[in-house]
Amino acid sequence: MFYRRHLDPSRPCIVSCALSGVVANRSQCAAIPYTPEEYGKEAKRAYEAGAVAVHIHARSPDGVPSFAITDYQQIRDAIVAECPVIINFSTGAVGVSVESRIAYLRAVKPAVAALNMGSMNYAKYNAAKKKFVFDFLFPNPHAEIMAFVTAMREERIRPEMECFDLGHVGSARVLADMGLVGAPFMMSLVMGVVGGIPATTENLVHMANQLPEGAEWQVVGISHDQWRLLAAAGSLGGNVRVGLEDNFYVSEGVMAASNGDLVAKAVRMMRDQGRKIATVDEARVRLGTTWV
Repeated sequence: MFYRRHLDPSRPCIVSCALSGVVANRSQCAAIPYTPEEYGKEAKRAYEAGAVAVHIHARSPDGVPSFAITDYQQIRDAIVAECPVIINFSTGAVGVSVESRIAYLRAVKPAVAALNMGSMNYAKYNAAKKKFVFDFLFPNPHAEIMAFVTAMREERIRPEMECFDLGHVGSARVLADMGLVGAPFMMSLVMGVVGGIPATTENLVHMANQLPEGAEWQVVGISHDQWRLLAAAGSLGGNVRVGLEDNFYVSEGVMAASNGDLVAKAVRMMRDQGRKIATVDEARVRLGTTWV
């Protein structure tokens, strides 16, 4: 069913920023934050450019990906000291126990946490070299999804359901039927990962048309496909995410000097389409995080 009310371009666009992923490092992009202070400054740059939410993969101060409570707590505190953005913690990992990932959610209690909606091959391919840059299995069985969403409900953390393929949207419908998630559903349509749905406008429209009633959705475009997908999402009334987790480049050959550069371009693109940009307060109401 085509839920036209979910694709209303008159709604202000919620702009989010993923400050740092887990795969890339400063040898690839010098702006990637490592220390809590750097996360705080990058969050502020994103906020001042127009982002109202930041997505966090924690690192220890030497840049190693971290799942420690202390690192998540220190990064959160540094961001709160700099700006009033909505804070969203990642829960995705390979080879890290569900219990340890739930532990930092319970201890730090972010407003939002990512909920990966299915297992998949997860890879990046270099067409010029005809080889994979990386290639691994990203396991997210339903039993683990249920454990995460149950903990999030207990801690009043809003789940951001990350859907890398159309079948993941179907899994979100099951959680809704069980009463484990409810409107406003937070949905991220992640496109362009090798092993997930290809990053085409046609696929974005198809995924958006399958979302449950009451969904607040954003597109997450990976690498060079990001800007084209943002343009499509803007015209459909969707929300958008940018940031150094997803893409380093403001334009071909021009690397971002900060997350703020990427947010500024996204905001400009939305405004050029006639979209207003949501404030933090507006986003909290629409995403159901007003208690924070």
